[in-house]
Amino acid sequence: TSPIAWLRTRFYYLLIRLYFDQEFSIEEFTRGAKQAFSVVSKLLSQRKLDLLEELVSAEVLQVLKEKISLLPDSHRDALAADIDAIMYTTEGDVRIYYDDDGIKFVSILMCFWYLNGANLPDEVPGEAKVFQIVFGDENTKEKKHLLTANYE
Repeated sequence: TSPIAWLRTRFYYLLIRLYFDQEFSIEEFTRGAKQAFSVVSKLLSQRKLDLLEELVSAEVLQVLKEKISLLPDSHRDALAADIDAIMYTTEGDVRIYYDDDGIKFVSILMCFWYLNGANLPDEVPGEAKVFQIVFGDENTKEKKHLLTANYE
């Protein structure tokens, strides 16, 4: 993160504490975001979209239904992130905005790096990178991929 982005983010945290939630803590928010990411990612990978109705808007749920149906099984399996497999988490963009009715909203983009054992191809087209990590010895090799996910 650049120093300017870091300062901007900290300024937004101050605004959140002043105007939205006096007890806001990015550390506590991050813990909750990791739990939410783990739950939502597992439901997505298992195609249990009906259980997401209380967690996402109807518009987002419709898009998810369309996108999930197009994914091959291996890619859908790669969506699942066990909370213990999350290696690194950081906040991305933080925004405060108003809707058409003047209601204030806070949006925080969270970026997650996690290990997943899905059977993904070694090479992917385009500029995407697949990082593989091998655990164990010659007899018990286990290959995992380091994947990223961005949730807002």
